[in-house]
Amino acid sequence: MSEVRRLDVLRAIVEDYVQSREPVGSKALRERHNLGVSAATIRNDMALLEEEGLIAAPHTSSGRIPTEKGYRRFVDEIGELKPLSRAEREAINKILDSSQDLDEMLHSTVRLLARLTNQVAMIQVPHYDTAELRNLDLVGLGSGQVLMVMIASNGTVDQRMIAVTRPYSDEELDNLKQWLLTSFGGHRLADLVGPLSNEAVVPAQHETPLVGSVLRSLEEMAQAANVQRIVMAGTANLARVEGDFPLSITPVLEALEEQVVLLKLFSELEADSRGLAVAIGTENHYGQLTDAAVIATTYSTDQRSKLGVLGPTRMNYSSSMASVRAVARYLSKILAN
Repeated sequence: MSEVRRLDVLRAIVEDYVQSREPVGSKALRERHNLGVSAATIRNDMALLEEEGLIAAPHTSSGRIPTEKGYRRFVDEIGELKPLSRAEREAINKILDSSQDLDEMLHSTVRLLARLTNQVAMIQVPHYDTAELRNLDLVGLGSGQVLMVMIASNGTVDQRMIAVTRPYSDEELDNLKQWLLTSFGGHRLADLVGPLSNEAVVPAQHETPLVGSVLRSLEEMAQAANVQRIVMAGTANLARVEGDFPLSITPVLEALEEQVVLLKLFSELEADSRGLAVAIGTENHYGQLTDAAVIATTYSTDQRSKLGVLGPTRMNYSSSMASVRAVARYLSKILAN
């Protein structure tokens, strides 16, 4: 029973410290939490928790704060995650359903997740090595330009402006479009890089100055689709909790600018039985992030694509975990449709 009670005391300390950012004492615990024991018993439990390295006294304060080990134990003990409120669920539906293409949807997702958690939200752009060319369009703009729009099978939309030396009729553009779709439609984008450089594949009827530019633009789009990147929002949230980073917030900000670091971090995170990965402090194997915590999960059907949040170790883990998982599930459902 004492082990269960000590975990209740630890949970209360974490919750109070996350909310107030002030060291928590036995008197406050007894007043604010229904622990059902005396202050002396609470002090004894706190002493045992301190011996286990789960809480510590900052400076000469009589109160205690959670350690990195304490946060880890707290997170591991979280059972059922509290579901999002109806208003939060409706907000997710409304924002994601209104997105016109994948890129807009990803940006909407991180902005929403940053608002829900008050952390930095990050999403890994899906891997495109299996995405196929679904459709494309060529639109003459009548001002020495042709707009080319490419749509991939995963919902990605990309476009390029192509300069031309003469106007092209709608019929010419439609014929070129149909040849491109017949030749390359349904092909994986990854497989288009290279073959498109060979203009020998172009039949005589399509040999115009425009076709070379179109093939080069399509190859650029295919190459860009295969570049891994992170979309994020809510960096300003770190400024509100700058004091939670013992030395400086600068290393964390620098890490956020380094896409390679974040991509490696995402690739190394392993989900637990709840479908979430939580890395706290030094569990992040990158020096800039040893004072931060990361919560992430996969989305879509590709288990390599992740979304999550980053913030100080003093974060509301249960609420953030629930938000990350809920947003990932809504996003996956929309992408599947």
